[in-house]
Amino acid sequence: MRHGKKDNHLGRTSTHRRALLSNMASSLIVHKRISTTVAKAKELRKYVEPLITKAKADSTHSRRTVFSYLQNKDSVKELFDNVVEKIAARPGGYTRILKTGARLGDNADMCIIELVDYNETYVKTTEVKAAKRTRRSTAAKKDESTESTDTEPKA
Repeated sequence: MRHGKKDNHLGRTSTHRRALLSNMASSLIVHKRISTTVAKAKELRKYVEPLITKAKADSTHSRRTVFSYLQNKDSVKELFDNVVEKIAARPGGYTRILKTGARLGDNADMCIIELVDYNETYVKTTEVKAAKRTRRSTAAKKDESTESTDTEPKA
């Protein structure tokens, strides 16, 4: 029985799995969006979201902790300098998984995993739109103007 065992091993040894998730997390942070299988994306989400939460507290200790997981200076720098600024107000849920269908060769379920605040399609923009004007017929204005002239007393 599998009681309490919720990690997907992805058919790999523990060291291979750790290296896979580290490389995928680095790629996700640098490129903001990657394409992978659904199983790997779900495991990656559990791996990368605590790192992003840890990066909100910009200290030497948190940088070293995140580096121990990612093993990539460029991705750590990108995470602490750019990514954290965009997600500072967000309480969690930093990634989104969009399913894209099945892979052609082996019919594996594919998806795109992305950082939420970097997709312009879903990010709410605060643009002020002009008020919508309704067109009125000119006949209504002519009727009103003739009525107002008719009600005036003739001298």
